[in-house]
This record gives sequence, C-alpha cells and structure tokens, in this order.
Amino acid sequence: MATFELYRRSTIGMCLTETLDEMVSSGTLSPELAIQVLVQFDKSMTEALENQVKSKVSIKGHLHTYRFCDNVWTFILTEASFKNEETTEQVGKVKIVAFEVFS
Repeated sequence: MATFELYRRSTIGMCLTETLDEMVSSGTLSPELAIQVLVQFDKSMTEALENQVKSKVSIKGHLHTYRFCDNVWTFILTEASFKNEETTEQVGKVKIVAFEVFS
C-alpha cells in the first residue's frame, strides 16, 4: 500500500501537526517520534479511505483550471455540485488532486 502526505493538509492532519510541533517544542515528545506519528497517520488515513469508505459521490461543475505534473492531476472547479445517494451540496470553488497508485 502506497501512502501519501496529502492528508496532512486536511483539517485533522493540520491539527495533528500543530499538536506534535507543540509537544516537540515543550520537550514532551522527541522529533523522531513525532515523525513516526505522522507516517502512521498517513498510513492510517490511506487505509481507512481505501477500506472503510463505501459511498460514491458525483461531482459536476465548471472546469476553471487543470494541470498534470509528475503523474498528479489537479483540477479547480467553480460552481461545483457534489451529489451522493442522500444529498446534494453546492460549493463555490473546489480543488481536486488525483494521482495513480502504483503497486
């Protein structure tokens, strides 16, 4: 299973990083252990999203920008609509990052 640091930029990832930084600064945690925690977070997020999330979402919107660099697609949509089995949500602007996992 490949892991990526992409989820560190999520709200929970940023909160974890801030907390680990505070703990390292106060001497409660070593920098090496903080890095191990972040690596485990990356693995756990990847595994949870692969194995535990079963719902599907349809996305529609106006393509504002797209880019393909180093096997990573980046799409920026405006006036986007996210639809699943239960609800539809409208978003003014969204950035989607997609990449292929090589085994």
